Amino acid sequence: MSIYVFVYGTLRAGEINDLARAAARRGLPPASHVGAASVPGMLVDFGDWPGLIPVDDGRRVRGDVFRVGPALLALMDEIEEYEPGKPCCFVRRTVCARLEGPGEPLLLHCEYYPIDPAWRATAVDIAGDDWIVHRVSRTTPDDRKAPS
Repeated sequence: MSIYVFVYGTLRAGEINDLARAAARRGLPPASHVGAASVPGMLVDFGDWPGLIPVDDGRRVRGDVFRVGPALLALMDEIEEYEPGKPCCFVRRTVCARLEGPGEPLLLHCEYYPIDPAWRATAVDIAGDDWIVHRVSRTTPDDRKAPS
């Protein structure tokens, strides 16, 4: 049984919890990339990772849709520290993602991990719609210098 998931932060390719690498480390079948997509929401910055807060004011968050199996979805729950029925920063919900591409928008129901707004604390709002673009923009050449 395949499940569609929308990822917007550290589970994206090349990020610290890259879904492909996570699956390989556990010996799980890889996720199948469906395409770039967006969902309604806004991003907040927790430092090493983002949070997505669902909103219905026209703002959208960019990410990717993957097709995964139940074991990989369970691993994603573990990475996001999501346990049904327990207070968690991330919650797993269903969202209608809009796949990018030519022609009419393709809408796909996906699982995703927004944050529980009660856990937002002092996270800073991100003006943009893409975590990777934001994260990279925070790193200036001076930030990459080795300590003296």
